[in-house]
Amino acid sequence: MRGRSRIALLVGIALVGGAGCLYPGAEVPYVQTPTEVVTEMLRLAGVNGNDIVYDLGSGDGRLVIAAARDFGARGVGIEIDPQLVAQSAESARRAGVGTRVRFSAGDLFETDLSDATVVTLYLSPELNLRLRPKLLRELRPGSRIVSHDFDMGDWPPSQTIRVASRDRVSNVFLWVVPPKTARAR
Repeated sequence: MRGRSRIALLVGIALVGGAGCLYPGAEVPYVQTPTEVVTEMLRLAGVNGNDIVYDLGSGDGRLVIAAARDFGARGVGIEIDPQLVAQSAESARRAGVGTRVRFSAGDLFETDLSDATVVTLYLSPELNLRLRPKLLRELRPGSRIVSHDFDMGDWPPSQTIRVASRDRVSNVFLWVVPPKTARAR
């Protein structure tokens, strides 16, 4: 990597704040989703006790824990950093939802998503686009995908909301997986 590119990368990582870190092998830094955004993502997806929520790049587990604690769902967090997986499992235990959720260290592209009824993302535009074929291939029709800040390119969301938190406003996008016959993407 050349000097300017390296400096730009380091500045970019530094700008994500104290919570941002790039675990080896990760394609995006870990940045916490604000609590207000977590709640609105789950509301927008209509999460309830019948759902299995998968959070890809689950970080500290807050979204999966909130899905179980506040909405009665079951949840799975997939995170590349084993330390964050351990932290998530302990947080779930302390929140009283340890039996309703699980966290795994792994590659989100290698994870079988076929059990999910809701998938949540806070990744990047590029990762969302790379994940899109996998999501459409593995998720059942009617499953919901919710992304914090990043869209799916030319696949228009079913709904978009704006959520104010702390000192910023976030976009939250919702897609509903169409029947297999309608999947041209």
